[in-house]
Amino acid sequence: MLNISNIQHFSVGDGEGIRTTVFFKGCNLRCPWCHNPENLTAQPAVLKYRSTGKTETLGRLVSPEELLPELLEDKDFYDESNGGVTLSGGEAMLQASELVPLARLLKENGISVLVDTAGCVPYSAFQRLNPFVTGYLFDFKTAEEDKYQEIGSSLDLVVENIRKLRKDGMTVRIRIPLIPNFNTSPSATQAICECLREIGIEHVDLLPFHRLGSGKYEAMGMSYAYQNQAPFSKAELDGFKKAYQKYFKVKTEQ
Repeated sequence: MLNISNIQHFSVGDGEGIRTTVFFKGCNLRCPWCHNPENLTAQPAVLKYRSTGKTETLGRLVSPEELLPELLEDKDFYDESNGGVTLSGGEAMLQASELVPLARLLKENGISVLVDTAGCVPYSAFQRLNPFVTGYLFDFKTAEEDKYQEIGSSLDLVVENIRKLRKDGMTVRIRIPLIPNFNTSPSATQAICECLREIGIEHVDLLPFHRLGSGKYEAMGMSYAYQNQAPFSKAELDGFKKAYQKYFKVKTEQ
C-alpha cells in the first residue's frame, strides 16, 4: 500500500509539461525550510487552520490499482504537453518497493514517471525503480558534509547515488534549493558548482526560497524556523544565477 498525503493536478513545476504530482508521506531528512511539513512523518497529519476554522487530515493508504484511475484522468494533457506523473514527498524513495507496482502500471499506460528525491537512500532503492521511471528530479542541497549532517544525511551518499544513476543511463535533473544562511554564501555556491561539475553535471535548476508552507506549520502547531525570513530579491537571484552560469546551463524556477 502507498502512504500518500495529497494529489496535485495540473502541476507545472515538477518536471516537463503538465503533470500530476503525488505527495508521499515520510521523510528521513529534517530540513528546517521544508514547505511540506505534513509529510515529515508517515503518520496522518492533522491541520487546523485558525483563519477559516477548517480542519483537514492528510495521510491515507491506497493501492496502486486504486490510485491509477485518478492519474489516468489527465492523460490527454500529459500527451499534449510531454508531461506525466511526478512522485514527490516527503521522500518518495522511502517507499521504493511500494512505488514499483505503481510506476509499472503508469509505464504500461504510456505515462512518463519522474521521481522527486533528495537521494538520501541506499542505491538499491533506485535500482528497483529505474526500469519503470523516466528519470529523477534530484534535490542537491549542499556540497558541505557538515551541512548535510545537520539535516540528517551524507554528502558522500548523495554524490554516489548521482554517479550511479548517470552510469546506469538514468536521466538526472539536478535542482538546487537556494536557502538563506545554508547554501547561498559565495563559498557554499562555489563548493556546489565544483562538486557537481566534477560529477559531470551540465544543467541545474535553481529553486528560490519561499515561505509558502508557513501556514501549514501554524495549522499543525509547529514552529517554522524561516517564518521571518524574507525571500531573495530579484537582484540577489540574478547574482546566484550568474554564479551558477559560470559552470552550468541554468533554469530558475519561480
